[in-house]
Amino acid sequence: MADRYAEILVVDLLGGIGDLLMLLPAVHGLARRHPDARLRVLTHEPGADLVRADPAVAEVRTPRHGRPGAERSAVTEALAAHPPDLAVSTTRYDGIPELLEAAAGRAVTNLWRSPPPEQPVGERYLEILHAEGLLAAADRAARPRVHLTDPARRAGERAVARLVGDPPAPPVVLVTDAGMAVKHWPRGQWRRLADVLTRGGHPVLTVGPPDDPDPPGVPLPRADLPTLAGQFAALARRGGVVVGPDTGPVRLAAAAGARTVALFGPTDARRYGMGGIDLQGLPDCPHRQPTAITEQPCWWQARCPLDRAGPACMADLDVAAVLAAVEAG
Repeated sequence: MADRYAEILVVDLLGGIGDLLMLLPAVHGLARRHPDARLRVLTHEPGADLVRADPAVAEVRTPRHGRPGAERSAVTEALAAHPPDLAVSTTRYDGIPELLEAAAGRAVTNLWRSPPPEQPVGERYLEILHAEGLLAAADRAARPRVHLTDPARRAGERAVARLVGDPPAPPVVLVTDAGMAVKHWPRGQWRRLADVLTRGGHPVLTVGPPDDPDPPGVPLPRADLPTLAGQFAALARRGGVVVGPDTGPVRLAAAAGARTVALFGPTDARRYGMGGIDLQGLPDCPHRQPTAITEQPCWWQARCPLDRAGPACMADLDVAAVLAAVEAG
């Protein structure tokens, strides 16, 4: 029989929306396995908005400020407010695992341990938690799904209906921005893809930087993350596709039910794939480290050892291949 827990704390302070989304199946699995527990999540804004209305989550906490030490302080406060019987964490810096191990009845603080280079990150989390006896076997097959509130769903439907109408071909959203420069697909390739899609009758929408003077499609209305998820769900109901790099909004589209074509360069699609069509640029790059991406020479400054003009792996992704993936569905 599984242990019973009254208080569960899940800590994801890696900073990215995508990081939290990859952990969602574990959050939902823990809630199913321990239905009487109060499950609380400690994470960053703005990703916190994606779980505030989630029925599996009793409370969402976030760091109070952005100064150094904010995350450790937030963990200390969360532990004091509701001492957990069980703590689960993806976060390994600033002594946070040690805080959790000292204060929680039980702690699983390294969901990154010993990953095979071809195993998706989210699946690794689930495998470890199953091995720890915290998830059922069926939970290992779960995929990220974001909870959509009725207001977010309705707002997303209104926005997409207004922009798309009744098109001859499914709409396509191009996510042209990424949190890191090393993940950017060259702008000219975005433009060529948009032109071909438009000629084929596809309404082309974009999610990109707010200051982009010439986006390759009609921008989706700026919105909070739950409403953006509602927009992606509305797109999915029309058979639409979301195209973009390994970044939070594309993962959000997948978690909202949309078909995705994800463009992978510095990150390995085998580890970070989204479950749609995942295209790997320059698959034989000698500098890619699937299980240690932050140690790659290109990671922080986007200085590619193979091409001074920009990430060679992203440039290697051909417009024709991306177009074929969009049309494959």
